[in-house]
Amino acid sequence: MGRGLLESVYHQCLKEELVHRKINFLTEMCIPVIYKEKKLHFDFRCDLFVEKCIVVELKSVQAISNAHESQLLTYMKLLKSPKGILINFNCFNIFREGQKTFVNEYFSNLHKE
Repeated sequence: MGRGLLESVYHQCLKEELVHRKINFLTEMCIPVIYKEKKLHFDFRCDLFVEKCIVVELKSVQAISNAHESQLLTYMKLLKSPKGILINFNCFNIFREGQKTFVNEYFSNLHKE
C-alpha cells in the first residue's frame, strides 16, 4: 500500500491478510484492568491480539515515540502477553525501520510450560 495512508487503512489490510492466512486474532479488543479484584472501566483497545499471545499495535506516524512503546508494553502486561510488535507504516522499509518487537517476563515462562 505504501506509506502515507491512515492507520485505519493499514489496520483493515492487515486484518484481511490474517483472515486470508487463517490466523486467529481479535481486533479492537477492550483490555481489562483489574485492581484489587475489581474490573475498572478504561477504554484501552488493542489493535490486534494475534493467537491470544501477540499484541500488535499499529501506527502511521512520522516517528515512533516512547509513549507508543509504553502503550504497547502496558497492553502486553494487562493481557499477560509474552510478545508485542509495534508497526509504523509511515516509513520506507517496515522491516528495517518500521517495526519493533518486545518481550516481557511472560516470554521467559513460555519455555517452562
